[in-house]
Amino acid sequence: MEVWILYGDDIESTADLAHEVRRFLSEGDRLGIKVQVYKPEDFDLLVTDEIRDTIMIRGEAVPLPDVVYPYLNHNDQGYFPLAVVRQLERMGVIVYNTAATIEMVRDKLHAHQVIAEAGLPSPATMLAKFPVDIELIEKTLGFPLIVKTLNGALGIGVFLIQNEKAFKDLIDLIGETNPNLQLIFQKFVAASSGRDLRLFTLEDEVIAAMERRAADGDFKANFSSGGSVHAYEPDEAAVNIALETVKALNIQIGGVDLLFTDDGGYTICEANTFPGFKGLERASGVNVPEKIFESMERKVAERRKEKQIEISKQIKESEAAQPVNTNESSDGSHMLSAE
Repeated sequence: MEVWILYGDDIESTADLAHEVRRFLSEGDRLGIKVQVYKPEDFDLLVTDEIRDTIMIRGEAVPLPDVVYPYLNHNDQGYFPLAVVRQLERMGVIVYNTAATIEMVRDKLHAHQVIAEAGLPSPATMLAKFPVDIELIEKTLGFPLIVKTLNGALGIGVFLIQNEKAFKDLIDLIGETNPNLQLIFQKFVAASSGRDLRLFTLEDEVIAAMERRAADGDFKANFSSGGSVHAYEPDEAAVNIALETVKALNIQIGGVDLLFTDDGGYTICEANTFPGFKGLERASGVNVPEKIFESMERKVAERRKEKQIEISKQIKESEAAQPVNTNESSDGSHMLSAE
């Protein structure tokens, strides 16, 4: 099996997800799986109906792999990287996750729209519209509240605003410095302040989970932001919400973040199509790349079996369609023969 990982940064650096990419490479080597890492800009996209088994990389035609995993950090989700993913999808490569899923999930409002449509619990969320109607915000969401950039990740661009004055000050500052910044406002879930759950999903299974706790004085529990990670065995309710979330968003590999509620339940903070797992492996002891490769091998085996069945079907249909001739024997009897 050959797997390509699309990743835009230096894998030997301390960049977001670089550690995880190195884990994929080392586990692939251990398991005898050929793993190649390419940057989206390595590709040259030539769309043609005549060539369907190769793609251009650095100007050379390269045979397609069995599987592609787009593992793009929040700086690498522009048009061109997603065009590469779409090209590989349309050429029949197995892709975890699809370009449509990546686009939907990176837009936090769109993701919450889909989650709400599916009847899943999530904090009330509003898209910012300038000038901001502060009275409406207080009436619908109240203070304190959460302000997020629409496409942020890793806890970057997330703010807890305690009161109306602090909110007005932030909005005035944004209006003066970056009036085109896209924001969402979200109801603050006080019961989960400084802690949340991360459930790592693979296809229709939760393969690992952890509790994240914020550093002193912070409300964001992200491991990448300095939070601590702890082993956690999710109950059936948490697992069901996570799996329903990825089903609604069509996520094959994902991280679902849940917040604790006052009644002992959960609400969905957000989902992620490029989940890091450095802290998760430390907390849970689960070998995440190995689990992902096992899933990919099953998917490749299923695809090969489907192709074999289709080929066998085509052969039978071809044989059945061959004309039948009637030949007369020397004794006047008739014999049937197939050409």
